[in-house]
Amino acid sequence: MGHSDRVLGPYRQLLATRGLAGLLTWSLLGRLHLPGTPLAITFLVAGWTDSYLASGVVGGLYTVGVAVGGPLRGRSADTGDPVKLLVALSLAYATGITLLAFLPTLLPATLWPVAAAVACAAGLVQPPVTQIARASYPRLAADPAVRQSVYAVEATLQELLWVVGPVLIAAVATAVNPLAGMLTCGFLAPVCTAGFAVAVHRAGLRTPVPRADTAAGSVLRLPGIPAALLTCMFLIAPLIVLDMTIVAWARDFGSASAAGLLLAVWSVGSAVGGLVAGARTAPPVLTRRILLMAVGILALVVVLPPVVDGSVWLLGAVLAVGGAAVAPALAAANNRVGDLAPEGRASEVFGWVMMAATLGGSLVLPVAGWLLDHVGPAAAAGASAAFALAAALCAQTVPDPAGRVRATG
Repeated sequence: MGHSDRVLGPYRQLLATRGLAGLLTWSLLGRLHLPGTPLAITFLVAGWTDSYLASGVVGGLYTVGVAVGGPLRGRSADTGDPVKLLVALSLAYATGITLLAFLPTLLPATLWPVAAAVACAAGLVQPPVTQIARASYPRLAADPAVRQSVYAVEATLQELLWVVGPVLIAAVATAVNPLAGMLTCGFLAPVCTAGFAVAVHRAGLRTPVPRADTAAGSVLRLPGIPAALLTCMFLIAPLIVLDMTIVAWARDFGSASAAGLLLAVWSVGSAVGGLVAGARTAPPVLTRRILLMAVGILALVVVLPPVVDGSVWLLGAVLAVGGAAVAPALAAANNRVGDLAPEGRASEVFGWVMMAATLGGSLVLPVAGWLLDHVGPAAAAGASAAFALAAALCAQTVPDPAGRVRATG
């Protein structure tokens, strides 16, 4: 077997697995609106009320709805027909987003709390595309190497979506108006979710997986699940803090326009790392991958103020190299959660992962904001690295249900 066969082998198997490529593609398209919706809400509510506080409350309650509804939506997907659930929730979500979009033309600005209630309700019924997709990969890919590749590709392309989505919505909101930005989200969600629902149907995944005998009761009581949720919470937190840190540095010490470029460089580095990791057939070492991510983030401390003034070129170089560890760490974490999830409850477990990640972000952002205001970007980057190290410590306690021997990865 040649070198190219070894590198491309897992990806060829991924493409050859019935229904897997289509499911992955549509699951990513079904998430295209996700990173742009909070930004659209900010444009809409701030323009309506002339208050960033109001837009923050509305966006925050939307996020609360998404997080709280995660386990509930996942449980419904595990016990019923996921296609019917996706169609129903996508229509309800599109209705909520459309109503939210038109509230500024229907109500005076003093009634903006109505928008907060509508946003929270819309978040509760957000279609569970991500949860269903991640729960489906093990059902379609029996080979662990193929599962590892699909989680790596997903993490890689999702990084790019988190760049493309906000740019797309910001372009529509500024070139047309905030109403058009919200309506774009309300259009993308049901259309792309419908495509994902068709992919689920074609893959033969409409029948629920029978629950394992050990899966009774709350999934939070199952071995390894609490530790895995803590790992995911601390794993996502540093990424959110680092986004904020880069934007703050660009605004205060460089050029505001440099923020988008630096975030794009970070995402490209992550994409390259994810593709390389996905080509490996050896099982991933979760703790090692998270530690590598922590090291990459820690390297930013010495190239940011107040340690040094910093430069776009130097910061970009460190972000490109350090970013290469991000997607592999995320892929390994999702892979482990998929292995830990009991049969018939995987979507629910990934719903709890979504809640944990959201909670982590909401807890660390005030800390990052205080550090940026009173110390500087280097301190915020240091806190980000500390959160990543906490994730690595938690990962040490997450069992590997497959009992694999991992020497590399």
